[in-house]
Amino acid sequence: MASVVAVKTEKRPAADSQDADSNAKKPRKLLPSLKTKRAPELVLVIGTGVSSAVAPQVPALRSWKGLIQALLDAANDFDLLEEEENRRFQKHMQEDKNLVHVAHDLIQKLSPRTGNVRSTFFKDCLYEVFDDLECKMEHAGKHLLRSVLQLMESGALVLTTNFDNLLEIYAAHQGTKLESLDLTDEKKVLEWAQEKRRLSVLHIHGVYTNPSGIVLHPAGYQNVLRNTEVMREIQKLYETKSFVFLGCGRTVDDTTFQALFLEAVKHKSDLEHFMLVRREDVGEFKKLRDNMLDKGIKVISYGDEYGDLPEYFERLANEICNRDVSTNGWGSPSQNGEEQQNGFNTQKSLLQDYHS
Repeated sequence: MASVVAVKTEKRPAADSQDADSNAKKPRKLLPSLKTKRAPELVLVIGTGVSSAVAPQVPALRSWKGLIQALLDAANDFDLLEEEENRRFQKHMQEDKNLVHVAHDLIQKLSPRTGNVRSTFFKDCLYEVFDDLECKMEHAGKHLLRSVLQLMESGALVLTTNFDNLLEIYAAHQGTKLESLDLTDEKKVLEWAQEKRRLSVLHIHGVYTNPSGIVLHPAGYQNVLRNTEVMREIQKLYETKSFVFLGCGRTVDDTTFQALFLEAVKHKSDLEHFMLVRREDVGEFKKLRDNMLDKGIKVISYGDEYGDLPEYFERLANEICNRDVSTNGWGSPSQNGEEQQNGFNTQKSLLQDYHS
């Protein structure tokens, strides 16, 4: 248990060094109602803020605008757009129109149909944009992914609005295979919602490795909405578990997220979800906190800077997982022995990594 070992080996500072550190920034305290949750009670919602922290030099990971611009650049590099078409898309972005619809229109343009055949130019552009992510991951971001994986190993579910597979890449290096799911595979999504695929990441907008599953328009998840069994199981999660939003500044405004969770769930103010945000502007922070309360979401500050998130979330993950370890062995409600063994091995590698 990483936190226990750290406490035992830490030397008490001398009085003068204590005085020198008295003005140091104190870490944010962990909210009791969150840190006392068990991992199987949580659904982690990973937003663009996490991906941009893991690979900050990749503009496409930071925002919708960054992604669309990167796709436009790739399309122009491959001579897929006429000059007039490129100018039109650039104009829409500058006017700050609905960027989801702009992205949807761009995808349609890059996926022309000739007879019964649809081109795969969009796939080429996606791979160009997200190429070689593994080499672009930074150390601090890996710490954040390590904590997410640690909670997954202890039973938390994970969904994301991101197209990248940074978490899956990191997990593979830790000896754990995570499956990427999208809304086109209803059977697997149903099993995920029923907690039978805990070591899977649900990409509600799709993942770039499967372009056919990319969802950028309400029509894209129509089929899932029509499957009442899948929808009910997904919505039940929002009513029975606690969602923890990471790097999700505007996820609750996302049309796909609203359709899957918010619109169909009544009495949201009776729920207990959590959103970890940066407390840069006091007025904006209080406004966000007030706005989220009627959605059943507690807004929590992890610090004043983006760099404070990995340390805060690491402490939170250790607190939750160490409690599970002390009460339920490894605390992992695995479906079979092989999965449990994988979980054990990854926990061990995580702790070794923590001390290295």
